Amino acid sequence: MDATDYGKLKLFCGSSVPTLAREIADYLAIPQGKVMLRRFADGEIYCRFEENARGEDAFVVQSTCHPVNEHLMELLIMVDALRRASAGRITAVIPYYGYGRKDKKDAPREPITGRLVADLLTTAGVSRVLTVDLHAGQIEGFFTIPVDHLRALPLFADYLSRKGLANGVVVAPDDGAVRRSKQLADRLDLPLAVIFQRRVGTDAKEPIQVVGEVQGRTPILIEDIIDTAGTVDRAMDVLLAAGCVPEIYVCATHPVFAGPAFDRLSRPEIREVIVTNTIPFPAGGPPAKVTLLSAAPLLAEAIRRIHLNQSVSLLFV
Repeated sequence: MDATDYGKLKLFCGSSVPTLAREIADYLAIPQGKVMLRRFADGEIYCRFEENARGEDAFVVQSTCHPVNEHLMELLIMVDALRRASAGRITAVIPYYGYGRKDKKDAPREPITGRLVADLLTTAGVSRVLTVDLHAGQIEGFFTIPVDHLRALPLFADYLSRKGLANGVVVAPDDGAVRRSKQLADRLDLPLAVIFQRRVGTDAKEPIQVVGEVQGRTPILIEDIIDTAGTVDRAMDVLLAAGCVPEIYVCATHPVFAGPAFDRLSRPEIREVIVTNTIPFPAGGPPAKVTLLSAAPLLAEAIRRIHLNQSVSLLFV
């Protein structure tokens, strides 16, 4: 690509999402930047960029997924190395923003880790952040630098539109997912239903009511994160009791898939689980029921537009 005020585009990758970074580089038709990452005997991270970065427009691709602390620290060290190498601008491309689930205090003496990570990134030398589906939109406000917050919803809408689910209904599994679910329903021209919950413990909720018509319809659930799949599991019980078609589609941007997630998602009532590759799957790839959509074109186009000082908001249409 042509150079801008910040120099040529350089794309570097940490160790968390090498496949996604390679797809981004292929889309942009540029080679990945050369960086050496290794561990000292005690586990400390060493980083050295093996090509010139002075004055360049550097993008570092790194999801802060499992192991979260390792990948977060690796990102911070890479950014620090680029800053000390006099990079013109450093954009942290964080497909999955870890520690984002604590965006406020729900009880006394709790941290706000979403803000803590924002402060760490800014202090390390990040000039700009590019991310996908933050768990809470207010995390953007934790930064004093520009944040480009992309949504994976168009990827899910395009995929589901080809399914021809004329009898479908988009279901928000809890009140926090209403806005995202409504946007998907509008794109697919389908009705919307909401499952309301009540709190039964410090960190536990149970569904109590479905608002909207789901009887005889095929439910489509959309979440930003599937961790243990507890929310999806409880929502399915309520939907089945309400008479929905036992062919449920589940969409989630970030497939954390911890603990009993795979067991819960293997229920026969689930027809398909649709996720993106913001978090890599272990060797062997995703299970048969899981469909993987690539976020690379979305991220790559945003990187191209940021580099060329063009509008990124057009990607939200």
